[in-house]
Amino acid sequence: MFVKNTSQLLSVNSYKSQKFLREIGLNCLEKALSVVKPENLIRKSIKIQDGKLIIKDDVFDLKEYNKIYIIGGGKASAEMAYTLEEIMLNSPINYEGIINVPEGLEIKQSETTKKIELNFATHPLPNENGVNGIKKMLEIIKRSSKKDLIICLISGGGSALLPLPKNGITLRDLQQTNALLLRSSVSIHEINAVRKHLSDFKGGNLAKIIFNYSRATLISLIISDVVGDDLDSIASGPTVPDKSTFKDTVEILKKYNLYQKVPDSVRKILDKGLFNKNLENPKPNDICFTNVHNYLIGSVKLAITEVIAYLKNEFLTNYFSDKITGDANDFGRKLYHIISQEIKKYKNIKKGILLIGSGELTVSIKGDGIGGRNQQALLAFLDFIRNKEINYKFLIIGANLDGIEGNSHAMGALIDNFTLEEMINKKLNSKKYLVNNDSNSLFKILKSEIITGLTGANVNDLIMVLLLI
Repeated sequence: MFVKNTSQLLSVNSYKSQKFLREIGLNCLEKALSVVKPENLIRKSIKIQDGKLIIKDDVFDLKEYNKIYIIGGGKASAEMAYTLEEIMLNSPINYEGIINVPEGLEIKQSETTKKIELNFATHPLPNENGVNGIKKMLEIIKRSSKKDLIICLISGGGSALLPLPKNGITLRDLQQTNALLLRSSVSIHEINAVRKHLSDFKGGNLAKIIFNYSRATLISLIISDVVGDDLDSIASGPTVPDKSTFKDTVEILKKYNLYQKVPDSVRKILDKGLFNKNLENPKPNDICFTNVHNYLIGSVKLAITEVIAYLKNEFLTNYFSDKITGDANDFGRKLYHIISQEIKKYKNIKKGILLIGSGELTVSIKGDGIGGRNQQALLAFLDFIRNKEINYKFLIIGANLDGIEGNSHAMGALIDNFTLEEMINKKLNSKKYLVNNDSNSLFKILKSEIITGLTGANVNDLIMVLLLI
């Protein structure tokens, strides 16, 4: 099981209907995590048979290549790598590689890689280890040839784990810019548009480097953690044409009053890009993508499908949004109205109701508390309804499926009628915790944080609502 504190979360013995909903909700969470586990995604998408590499419906004859090189990075890439290596045991040709993975990731003995080096770097802010890993990848690329095959493993978190600042930008300047972006309410698509224009690796630049050095065949295996599954935004799209421009980047920074706050070196690079189109990242018609094959092998939609299939006989199901974005506080309040409208539609049903959504919220950091985007949204929901009459049973789980969100150790939280009652009875000031961005501290008191540790998965966040009316 992924959830480590299940027994604590189920300790509501005097509330049978509430415990029933918690059991169902936690079972759904376990199923959702299992189906997007990187190992399962790789095995489902890839196989080697009769000397051929088969990815979905495409076939690559390995007799045509001299060697396979594996590069890339992200939160899910370690598990992707060791699973790929198990499959590679059936490969008729030699392979080696290096990928950047998060520091603190626990690697089991059974999950160690033999020929693919795991280089540990930091997230969400990049560090020198990440840069060193990229340099080793570039060394591999420089010795590759047109008769080689390069497989790039890409998952969420790659934007921070795969840093290669443009010439003139120091790592410290890049860290400062990332910190400014992450502390604002900038969406992940906008953040990654900025990141792509400060990097010589992201925004299709990896594909360009490979084309310029060797023209080796490039295959990218991609797990999405972004709303809409836009390939150019996942890990800031190192192997994908860049839809954004330097002009977009400058407009984003000005929109959020960050342009004058970023380091001088960053503004200098952006200003150069505005007036020199030759500095722009490669676009869809660029020749460097001639021999590039990008495959999306997993996203949160697989988890949604699994949960709906599991509950369809007992619950009316509604995938109410696959684009949950915006401010976490606003969404928490909005969720009450979404639930109210759904209940009006089904006044006399005997079945339960499942509302499920996916996306990624943002939090404007104004306090110094401990929390994360899903926990902030659930706390905003509790604060909004604490003085309202709730005449139905509800359970809501908000979870970052990679296992850690914000600066907390939780993947998210679970709230229900029992949680609401406990908060009121203990006279906990939800508004105070909300303003201080201290949602996790409140959920610790209420014993409703969800603890998994890093799961290895890395897809969009999941919001799941179970209702009994």
